Amino acid sequence: MLEPAYQVDVVVVGAGVAGLAAAHRLTSAGVTTAVLEAAPEVGGRMSTEKVDGFRLDRVGRPLTTPGTELRTVPGLEPLALKQFAPGVLLHRDGRRHRAGAPAPVGGARGALHVARALASAPRGPVAVLPGRAGTAVGGAWDQARLNAALARIAATPVDRLLARPEQAAADALAARGIPARTVDGFLRPLLAALLCDPELSTSSRGADLALRAFAGGRLSVPEGGADVLPELLARALPTGTVRTGVRVTSVSTTSVTTAEHGVLRCRAVLLATDARAAAELLPGLRVPDFHPVTVVHHTTDDPGPALSTGTSLLLDADRGGPVAHTAVLSNVDPSRAPAGRTLISSTVLGTPPDDVDAAVRAHLSRLYGTPTNRWETLAVHHTPDAVPSMRPAYDPHRPVRLLAGLYVCGDHRDTTTLQGALHSATRATTAILTDLGATTSMHLADPPASMPRAA
Repeated sequence: MLEPAYQVDVVVVGAGVAGLAAAHRLTSAGVTTAVLEAAPEVGGRMSTEKVDGFRLDRVGRPLTTPGTELRTVPGLEPLALKQFAPGVLLHRDGRRHRAGAPAPVGGARGALHVARALASAPRGPVAVLPGRAGTAVGGAWDQARLNAALARIAATPVDRLLARPEQAAADALAARGIPARTVDGFLRPLLAALLCDPELSTSSRGADLALRAFAGGRLSVPEGGADVLPELLARALPTGTVRTGVRVTSVSTTSVTTAEHGVLRCRAVLLATDARAAAELLPGLRVPDFHPVTVVHHTTDDPGPALSTGTSLLLDADRGGPVAHTAVLSNVDPSRAPAGRTLISSTVLGTPPDDVDAAVRAHLSRLYGTPTNRWETLAVHHTPDAVPSMRPAYDPHRPVRLLAGLYVCGDHRDTTTLQGALHSATRATTAILTDLGATTSMHLADPPASMPRAA
């Protein structure tokens, strides 16, 4: 008997969020799909370590995508997001100030172009609270103008932001007339946290989009850990679709070769790995620079930090140490820590200091205003390739169709965010379905039974 020309319609290489979301669209269109993942678990960089009842994210990036939008992705309907307090808490000059809480949405003007609103509005007398010389972003008038500008950002269409002149975000902040106190006390630390880019070398268009997302809602984390999101996607796929522990060594338009499980014949291949792994399989693909991220997790039975910051994301506007932002995550999401314990998760952007835990502890003592020498270190996670950079000139819609039968998706083909990864998956699967002419079920054979299945 002749063997079939192919064993599955599409092979997706990589079981991160982009690959799993793509598999959902393909299977929903009746296209048989196999997802191959080299790691023992799905999720890629959205992974969570479990230690003594704690759930510790490896990258720990706050989400800006609204839950209502995420739950429209097939498989994510049950997703629960736990929100931070509105805006952010800023530590500056030894004090904490809240800024950036969403204001009612008004007319549409431009994102980092906030600059014009902030610079051109007439200045009046600044109302100062007794005993205070204004907030981290300036006086009450500056704060009011900032809130109005953020409301306009939230209403600005994305295509208008992407049509603006482009330069590095740091240069844009310096060139657009924003008051220095607002830049240093709010925009710079906020954008560094959202983009994982302490130098703000990111394209101003990418910064515009990040500010728009922040202004349009609340920062959040998945309840139970970052890995909940990819695990939901994987569980909602047909049984046997996802195969973990399968390392792909080469690809073509009609087959995938694995290290230990032979060759899988197909009609199309979608590379949904990170940028570096994709370039190893397809030499010549551009590999961007990356922003390294280090997350340090501490615990204590002292309620002091929990009482002092509540559910806020605390940013260091002074840049007085290695910590860019920190939060008492057990306040935001109680499921991440055992009862009676406090989980403090802190993020270091860029190259961490040699003794990162000691440096982070000293910095956290100043940020939280409490001794940290008795805090227990649960984990230190350093991810060198945590976030692909978006330097100018950056194309947020890089091609996903390399040639008929070979496609690529991931946050390195779109904006380097969760939303960007999902958008790239949509673009790639649209191209695949168009090329295959898929309208109904095309193939009924299962992938080879010798391949391991996801747990």
